Amino acid sequence: MADLSTVLVTGAGGRTGQIVYKKLKERSDQFVARGLVRTAESKETIGGAGDVFVGDVRDAATLLPAMQGVDSLIILTSAVPRMKPGFDPTKGGRPEFYFEDGAYPEQVDWIGQKNQIDVAKEVSLKQIVLVGSMGGTNPNHPLNSLGNGNILIWKRKAEQYLADSGVPYTIIRAGGLQDRDGGMRELLIGKDDELLQTETKTIARPDVAEVCIQALKFEEAKFKAFDLASKPEGVGTPTKDFKALFSQITSRF
Repeated sequence: MADLSTVLVTGAGGRTGQIVYKKLKERSDQFVARGLVRTAESKETIGGAGDVFVGDVRDAATLLPAMQGVDSLIILTSAVPRMKPGFDPTKGGRPEFYFEDGAYPEQVDWIGQKNQIDVAKEVSLKQIVLVGSMGGTNPNHPLNSLGNGNILIWKRKAEQYLADSGVPYTIIRAGGLQDRDGGMRELLIGKDDELLQTETKTIARPDVAEVCIQALKFEEAKFKAFDLASKPEGVGTPTKDFKALFSQITSRF
């Protein structure tokens, strides 16, 4: 078992986190999978296995059991805006959003991710893959106004903290996430939100999950930060050579 890499996925109960956890489990010849979720209910949702830990990213002490003996960490925790009840789409206008108490982006995306990075450093992890979001170069991005959460600003702050931590990192700033099958499209690498000015600014969740796992396998992915989207299905050639994909990236942040 010594040559297997133990990988912890935080946010393993989330829509992308579940896919990463499942993909790691399917590759038991390469990885030992672990998951971290927020509640016992989430643990049951993804199978309730003994390798799924319950912890609160806002409380660093609760993260230690999950991180002991781990080689790599994939961070997929994120604050989630909720729609205020009573919105009627037939009446026009826009829905209003809010964050639940204690679950604002500052607490989850900044303090929660900072705690994860600190504990990972404490246990001498070899690599951290952090999934963020495109749009962080624009403080006035519409996502920041949702629930007054400034979500991209806090995510960006956590990304910078990781880049400055000294731990080998890969920062993936995903485009608009889509619930579609993966492995069908040509993936696109960008930087500084340039892809947001194009028609190709979305990506399937399983493709993000695959890039997270592939980033653990290639030196070319370390100390890199990049935007990630894909061409439409049927355009270009589905990406299979991840070493070549990571080799295109020149930006450290």
